[in-house]
Amino acid sequence: MTEQEDRVAREREEIAARVASFKATQQKFAREREEYYATTLGNAWSGFTRPSVWE
Repeated sequence: MTEQEDRVAREREEIAARVASFKATQQKFAREREEYYATTLGNAWSGFTRPSVWE
C-alpha cells in the first residue's frame, strides 16, 4: 500500500469507530428514555383508581 492508501484506510477506520460509538450512545439514550417512560407511567397509573360503574 502507498502512504496515501494507508492514510485513507486509517481515516475510514476512525470514521467507523466514531459511527459505532455514536450508535451505541444513541441506543443507550433510547433505553434510558424507555425506562424513564415506563417508570413514570407506572407511577402515574399506580395512584389511579378507576371508579366502578356497578357499585
